[in-house]
Amino acid sequence: MFLLTQHSTLLLLITSLCIATSGYAQTVTSIDQLGRDQARVITTAVPFLTISPDARSGAMGDVGAAISPDANAMHWNAAKLAFSEQSMGFALSYTPWLRKLINDMSISYLTGYKKLSKQEAIAASLTYFNLGNIEFTDNNGAKIQDFRPREYSAGITYSRKLSDRFSIAPTIKYIYSNLSGNLFVGNNTQTRPGHSAAVDLGTYYVKDITLQGRPSKLALAAVISNFGGKISYTTNDQRDFIPTNLRLGSALTYEIDPFNKVTFAVDANKLMVPSPPLYSPTNRDSIVRGKNPNRSLFSGVFGSFADAPYGLSEELKEVMIGSAVEYWYNNLFAIRGGYFYENKLKGNRKYFTLGLGIRYNMFGLDFAYLIAGRKNNPLAETLRFTLHFDFEAKKKEESITE
Repeated sequence: MFLLTQHSTLLLLITSLCIATSGYAQTVTSIDQLGRDQARVITTAVPFLTISPDARSGAMGDVGAAISPDANAMHWNAAKLAFSEQSMGFALSYTPWLRKLINDMSISYLTGYKKLSKQEAIAASLTYFNLGNIEFTDNNGAKIQDFRPREYSAGITYSRKLSDRFSIAPTIKYIYSNLSGNLFVGNNTQTRPGHSAAVDLGTYYVKDITLQGRPSKLALAAVISNFGGKISYTTNDQRDFIPTNLRLGSALTYEIDPFNKVTFAVDANKLMVPSPPLYSPTNRDSIVRGKNPNRSLFSGVFGSFADAPYGLSEELKEVMIGSAVEYWYNNLFAIRGGYFYENKLKGNRKYFTLGLGIRYNMFGLDFAYLIAGRKNNPLAETLRFTLHFDFEAKKKEESITE
């Protein structure tokens, strides 16, 4: 059996990715009493697909479904691209990941789009997750080899307006995950890279409204992302769900005057994968509450709204909320802030985010910084950087003459 002697935190990450979701036995008589307060975190393969790759949304509490379109809409909701006011754009993002624990992990994101007409657009993206360098050893501590786990996802999309206010976008993507190469582990089980394909479906609605006599925009969005086949890392039949996700979002943009505007936005997310059940303390294979997580793709995804051990109350705990505010001056300078909340029994991620954005001619730069809501949070001080290239950008509004 092989051991990872470098980056112990990465070992925990790889274990969570390679092993199917499982419950754990109770140590007290009252299973039901403990079960209600027990953490049952939903885990999936390739969780990098859910990480915010760009600095704009990264500064807005991971909110992105309904905010104004830019090149990074490919990740959040590709349907927005049909409403883009630019004819073409590209963005390159870089995030040093878990840098408080490991100094050589990072996420890189490259995306671009092209308007084909006023009603339609196409786009493509590539996400690359570098998990750093690790060292494989045997039980005696002898070095076998160095290895650099890596994952990536590549996708293409077509976004089209169905009316002056509503658009839709299907996306197809290929997913690759190589966590341990082709090594043999455990009972002579050979590992291998995982492969899968998935689709996203985004919808976007935007309407011009008037608030306090000022022009404003209300946007609503619904997105299902990463709906695709289970993934396997071994030569046996064990397969894990990828993070199929439902995202609902809204954004309200209020123009204070011709030079100043502010946007308030909220996103709600829920993973559409099986919830961990509550197991018997005497028999790990006996489920006391909930449903067996080893189900087919369609059963697991569409049954994910009614399979939590404690019903609706627990299903609601699985909903993650992001809220944000964004201020723009003359479409040249932006200040952003946000807050992300996840229930303590479902992961307990709570953090504030803030950031800045600058646009000048065809170039732009976004920066984001994460402030952890609790001590010893590995996400603390996460930085994100995004470089924009917006071609044929909309001309700035003319100054009001006296």
